Amino acid sequence: MTGERDKLDPKGLIRESYRIEGIVASQCRSIFLDWALSLPDGQDSRSAIALLLDRYAGEYPDHPMTVVLRQGMAEMRAPKRRGGWRSRPRAND
Repeated sequence: MTGERDKLDPKGLIRESYRIEGIVASQCRSIFLDWALSLPDGQDSRSAIALLLDRYAGEYPDHPMTVVLRQGMAEMRAPKRRGGWRSRPRAND
């Protein structure tokens, strides 16, 4: 990018992860989490991940970050009910 900030990756975290030689999946997960937490309010993370995959997966199909991005998409498609206090029966006092 020439002087412009990338709206999908404003800190350049994902871009740089593809440039790090020998990066492993655990490092990519950490970078992904930092990227996800830095998304602006209102940014649809699912569409952002899809666009990042479109950008990088073709050139780097086996890269650990591509795998992490695909996992992020898969987990977003299949939410799992975790339960929690709201799903537990409560006595009406």
